[in-house]
Amino acid sequence: METIEEQSKTEMSIMSKLPTRICLVGEAGRDAETLQAAESFGMPVIQSETGQDIISDMDWRTFYVLQDFEDEIFDAIHKQKECILGPPALKYAAEMKQTLGQNTRPIYNYAMRGVVTCFTGIRKKDELTKLVNLIHSMGGCIKKDLNTKTTHLICNHSGGEKYQYAKTFRLTVVRPAWVYAAWSARNSLGFEATQDNFTKAHRLKAFEGQKICFFGFPAEEHQHMVDVLLENGGVCAELDDPECSHVVVDEHTTVSKPEPKNHNTHILKSDWFWYTIQNGYANEMDYLFGDYLDSITNTPSTDRRDSLPISFNKRKRKRFSQRIQLEGTPLGSGKRRSSVSDAGLLSVSNSFFDCTASPDKLENDKLLHVEPEVSEATPTKKSMRFNHFMDFFTTESNYVGILDTILNLFKNKLEELAETNDSLLNKSEIKSIFGNFLPIHEVHQSMLEHLRKLHANWREDCLIGDIIIQHRDELIKAYPPYVNFYEQMKEQLQYCDREYPRFHAFLKINQTKPECGRQSLQDLMIRPVQRLPSISLLLNDILKHTGGSNADHARLEEALKAIKQVTLHINEDKRRTESRMAIFDIFNDIDGCPAHLVSSNRSFISKCEVNELSDSLSGRGDSLLLYLFSDSIELCKRRSRGFNTAKSPSTAKTHKHIKLISLNTIRFVIDVTDSPRAFGLLQRGDKEKLYTFSIIDEETDKLVYLKKLCMQIAAHTCRTDADKMMLSRTSLELEVDISDVNVSTLSKAFKLAAKTRLKVGRAFSFNKTPNKLKRAVSTMMTSPFGSTNSLTPASQLAQMRLASCTNINEVADEDCASMRSNSPSTQSELLVVPPLSVQPTRKNKAVVGRI
Repeated sequence: METIEEQSKTEMSIMSKLPTRICLVGEAGRDAETLQAAESFGMPVIQSETGQDIISDMDWRTFYVLQDFEDEIFDAIHKQKECILGPPALKYAAEMKQTLGQNTRPIYNYAMRGVVTCFTGIRKKDELTKLVNLIHSMGGCIKKDLNTKTTHLICNHSGGEKYQYAKTFRLTVVRPAWVYAAWSARNSLGFEATQDNFTKAHRLKAFEGQKICFFGFPAEEHQHMVDVLLENGGVCAELDDPECSHVVVDEHTTVSKPEPKNHNTHILKSDWFWYTIQNGYANEMDYLFGDYLDSITNTPSTDRRDSLPISFNKRKRKRFSQRIQLEGTPLGSGKRRSSVSDAGLLSVSNSFFDCTASPDKLENDKLLHVEPEVSEATPTKKSMRFNHFMDFFTTESNYVGILDTILNLFKNKLEELAETNDSLLNKSEIKSIFGNFLPIHEVHQSMLEHLRKLHANWREDCLIGDIIIQHRDELIKAYPPYVNFYEQMKEQLQYCDREYPRFHAFLKINQTKPECGRQSLQDLMIRPVQRLPSISLLLNDILKHTGGSNADHARLEEALKAIKQVTLHINEDKRRTESRMAIFDIFNDIDGCPAHLVSSNRSFISKCEVNELSDSLSGRGDSLLLYLFSDSIELCKRRSRGFNTAKSPSTAKTHKHIKLISLNTIRFVIDVTDSPRAFGLLQRGDKEKLYTFSIIDEETDKLVYLKKLCMQIAAHTCRTDADKMMLSRTSLELEVDISDVNVSTLSKAFKLAAKTRLKVGRAFSFNKTPNKLKRAVSTMMTSPFGSTNSLTPASQLAQMRLASCTNINEVADEDCASMRSNSPSTQSELLVVPPLSVQPTRKNKAVVGRI
């Protein structure tokens, strides 16, 4: 008696010896592309409406091509165990020049070729049967249990053994909707269900199907965790909800175990929540809150608070005073002032370090205090010099501990993950955050080793200052890149924290570890910015208690100068960096700006907003910006928001280039004495030119700005007589009109209208125009858009009203009415436009001669 498997093999062997043909059934036979693909195999191709007329022909092995896999025709052919293909499968085989094969299962397409799936948590038999058939129809494979060949796990809820296995071995976990969506796209040629963009939309989220309650968290943290939960597919529940699956407890503030209504609910520490987001799954048994409380209860202690985490201890830390009591003589009578408690209020160089708080407060309740080892060489009775040295030693130990935490807990871990398929950040993002960190870590590790040697072999005449002096060059190299690009680093860190949920979870997990003292990575990364002012104050305290005869006195003074030199170098480097960045911003804001403005040899000094008093550059009354650089002045015009937007709405640049003046060509800076805001620049050349301006910004002091301008010109031209470069002249001597330039919106409107009138006037030719028409057009061109310099505001508004009229007859009627009511002189004013007033000027040469 043959088995079913042997019988099947026998049938396949017999069928393989039969001649083959292709039958296009129904709609498939009427598709030209399907017909062409069938004919490419070089075998007989026939067409049939149902396929039933040839199904009993046993002399041929027939491949049936059907457009629909869900109708009665498909069911009838499938019951006969015939080979059925869909048009996409036939076209794919023809394109790839493959044989049609001997698969007895219907294959509509190969969208799931190579996919090996497994199901979990789907209880409805009908749904499971449908999913199995669809996966087979798309060339996929299904296994009952997970193994090394499985590629996808299909389920509705997170959790369970199969889900844990899939997440452990990084298998793709998707919802059943992934199969249905792939089947909906079954007719798309070239479609693959494993495409990243397609699969990503159907991945099962970390908390999908879970109802979670958050207990004991502050309001802000609670809301944040709820938002993260919703983003990851979970549902927020209350403690008394019978369907609540997990209760996440803040173990740092919760003492008693919560009691949910559902006794099967997992009560977990907050780490479970963040580990689940980072890794996709975290075993509840590893994060039970009950085990945590049991460990605290079983800890032998007279005071329960001593066994709780750092945040449980509400007392202020007294580690420093306890250390002093253990070591011997106290520092002095009364309350001791911490040498670094005011580091955030003081500054070595009055610059970048001004507004930073000291990281080395000895009473900091957020960082674990690292006590240096006590050596046998340590004297029994300590001097004040030794006590302040211990302050330096202790804070340096704490600081290097923070740097070690950043390196080992964050940087190295992220780089290890970046080498795998489980990376949280790519290499460029890691470099942008930690790229300037290593040199600082290395130099302070070396400094700490020297301090340890001094502590182990302490003498009153040991040279503490030498440690700073020996590391001066390394500090100068290490700190400027970090401090100057700290803001960019912080922005990159915040961006990654905001955009990558798994990285956010990674930061949250590490923040709860004792090494971080519940401080975020951003809090730790600011410590290098704060360290140098702290060192300066510590060295100053040591110097105060070091006698003048001590050899270390001079070394400490030199060390303080070295620290100041480092901070000055940082500030100077920061100023240069900001100046170069400012040049890029200026260049990007100015349309038509010369490309050579961006130069490594040029630095930005200041800017000044002015109105032009002459017509040499853009026009009297135009608002300009003067950008002063180390070797030149860039003059540009601010684009008008009202009119230029309509003229060029797509223009992104806010200014337009007018002129770039080299400081070499400026002969004199002229102070217009009878105006508090006016000044001029006299440029030498073939024809000397005088440019006059009026400062708009009320906060800019004219004399201060002019002196700065003269100093910069002198510095660039290597002159020492900067004071002789500024001349004082009146507006009459310069023949400059310093009257207030009306830059109101109304005046600008009339000015633009006047320019438009001139352009339109030039566009008309009156050579062959009759005199009557010429006068009519002239009247239209000059009224109401003529010069408004001699008109009152009421007349200007009247003219604007006339200009806005759309009815010619209305304008004519109003003109006639006004002419009848006004005197002849008034009538002539309405018809005749006064000429534009022009300020008489002489040649610049005459002006220069008088100067």
